[in-house]
Amino acid sequence: MTTSPAVPWTGPDPYAAALHAGHGPLFLRRTDGWLLPLDVERWCARADPVDRAVLDRCEGPVLDVGCGPGRLVAELAARGRTVLGIDVSTAAVDHTVRLGGQALRRSVFEPLPGEGRWGTVLLMDGNVGIGGDPHALLDRVARLLAWKGLLIAETAPVDVDERVDVHLTDAHEAVGAPFLWARLGTPALLRYARGWEQEAQWVAGGRRFVALRSRRASSSAEPPKSTAVISSQRARKPSADWPVADR
Repeated sequence: MTTSPAVPWTGPDPYAAALHAGHGPLFLRRTDGWLLPLDVERWCARADPVDRAVLDRCEGPVLDVGCGPGRLVAELAARGRTVLGIDVSTAAVDHTVRLGGQALRRSVFEPLPGEGRWGTVLLMDGNVGIGGDPHALLDRVARLLAWKGLLIAETAPVDVDERVDVHLTDAHEAVGAPFLWARLGTPALLRYARGWEQEAQWVAGGRRFVALRSRRASSSAEPPKSTAVISSQRARKPSADWPVADR
């Protein structure tokens, strides 16, 4: 199993501060000083029409990888869908819970509930870059999904394929710990997606998306329990399509 990359949100946490405020400025900064603005206001708002159209495509129980402040988890929960968000940021998990979603503080590369039984995995808002290794991330997602499960990924709006060391920074130069990240346009993602079936690709609201279908038969065995935290402010009624019981 791929080892988990270093958790980016340790030490000074400009990301948590931005989520608390509900807005940026917040940037990913490369070692050469290049800045990528992050759309904190949109992430902290409710799901917009582009988001909702993406969620209309989801099948079965949904795992939102890098759920951030939880707008997509909350929207799916409001629809009565079975959904879990995961994120390495405590602030993101807490925000998701406050919106009424269910979230787990854990990396996608760690053991997760329902491995091999998720109907859809979401990699939105550039989260196809998690870990800085597209091959490893796609391999991991394939093992999370059920047979013929669906991956919906949001790609960069330009044709790019880069793996870089970055850190989070704000306008006051508060700096988070460095971590590996990847930026992939749609052509690059499709090059990495060998063994996947392309379901669709589309552009909406200036954002680009790809839907891929897994062709891997995954085991439905439960992963080992761990000390990671599931947060929920309300009891959840058991659902027939929920892949595992709450821990």
